[in-house]
Amino acid sequence: MPIAPPIARARVSSRPVRALITLAALTLMVSVSPPELAALGTKEPREPLSDQAVRLSAAAPYDAPADIRAEWDVSVPPRLGPSPDGAFRGADAPAGPVVVDVDSAVALALANNVGLASGRIDAAAKKRKVDTAWNVFLPTVDVSGTLARLNEFTPSPYAQYQWSATASVSAQLALNLALFEGMRNLKLDYEAGLITYAQAKARLERDVRKAYYGILLLQENISIIEETLGAAERRARQAEANYRAGQVPELAMLQARVAAENLKPAIAEMRNGLSSSLAAFAMNLGYPRGVELRLAGFGQPDFVGLDVDGLIPGALSRRLDVQGLVKSMESLESTRKLMYFQLYTPTLALGLNFDPSFQGDPWKDSWFMEDGWKQSSGMFRATLTYRLNGLLPFSGEAQGLVGMDENIEKLRMALAQTVRGMETEIDSIVLQLEKSSGSIATLALNVQLAERAYRLSEESYRAGAQDILEVQNAELELRKARNEVLKEKFNYLNGLLDLEYALGVPFGTLGRK
Repeated sequence: MPIAPPIARARVSSRPVRALITLAALTLMVSVSPPELAALGTKEPREPLSDQAVRLSAAAPYDAPADIRAEWDVSVPPRLGPSPDGAFRGADAPAGPVVVDVDSAVALALANNVGLASGRIDAAAKKRKVDTAWNVFLPTVDVSGTLARLNEFTPSPYAQYQWSATASVSAQLALNLALFEGMRNLKLDYEAGLITYAQAKARLERDVRKAYYGILLLQENISIIEETLGAAERRARQAEANYRAGQVPELAMLQARVAAENLKPAIAEMRNGLSSSLAAFAMNLGYPRGVELRLAGFGQPDFVGLDVDGLIPGALSRRLDVQGLVKSMESLESTRKLMYFQLYTPTLALGLNFDPSFQGDPWKDSWFMEDGWKQSSGMFRATLTYRLNGLLPFSGEAQGLVGMDENIEKLRMALAQTVRGMETEIDSIVLQLEKSSGSIATLALNVQLAERAYRLSEESYRAGAQDILEVQNAELELRKARNEVLKEKFNYLNGLLDLEYALGVPFGTLGRK
């Protein structure tokens, strides 16, 4: 049978309640320091992250205590948010060979990577916390009902029935300035999660592109050795014909055959390596085991002019690791402010409870009879509490703020080191790119010279003017020259990827055919 307590009976005068609320507000204003109170009431506009803001954040001296009241005007660009590409699905198994280019490979990897799917779940969870951060202002409500029986019952004016029924409804809410900073802290944590997700996404795209180019380099090397094997087998057949004709000794024929046979194990090993690389690459793209994957190839790299002095400005505002450190500093400062409010501001606890008791016998009398329920101690209460431990500088609470200041200062040093390392990294990559672009032209000329030397050696060998070893040496030099050109081309492409990643720009911004 439901309990229907007459809540209308529990009336509280509004005049004492208003007086308590006014007293609480005055106490909060007195206890909060003016800068903290001013920062709480202002809504400063969020400006895009700038180089000046980052350098100011990382500025020396580092042995001085950090300014805990400094406000950092940095924000996460909207483009860093996770793309709504759904959860991990995996690519369907195709019927025949799959041909992919570098851009489609990147798209497949981004859509089917398990790590990114996990990052999207984390970001969604943090976004949900931000959207529901207001729930800290919901009171805690408890409802209970009790049906009791006295073990020994002696009728008296105070206990007229052996059985009794009571109900209870209570609501509590604790208010503190730390609640508002806690909501901001959740937002900062969500923005930090977006940066982490964007970093993982950029690293994955860079690694996929590098793996794509690495497989193509391996394919080109196999093609060069296969051409070398074809030429070696032609020489072996010619040496056998010359031996049967009595023009060359048996040693020359055997040397030509051994040279051709020695290339076959190397080609077989390289083909096994290529198959393993393609299988791993297909798995990273989300394809199931057994899919035959073929790469579409690539064009010649587009050499671009690079000005280091023009590249570095603006890179700080785009680099995700820098933005992540700045956002971590914001989060630590918010946590520090949260601890400050919890320690040095009072807490107003509001409570309201009803505890009606049934005045009759719960088994014999009607629960809805007139004057059947009466309250004994139901009330509204407002309690203001203030912890005094924080007033002692050597207390654990006060020392916690000191430790938080030290962590903020260490993070600022890490930011300064990252800024310096970024400039050195960009300088090094640009130098390597300039070296590769200058070397390719020279190496291409070497290939032409090596091809001519090889043709002349073969013509001399066929004419009987040179032995097989001289032809093999010329062939080896030609193979080295071709490999060096390929390596420099791929080094240049990979260097562009590293530079774009270091600058924080989309891949392909610096030019690529």
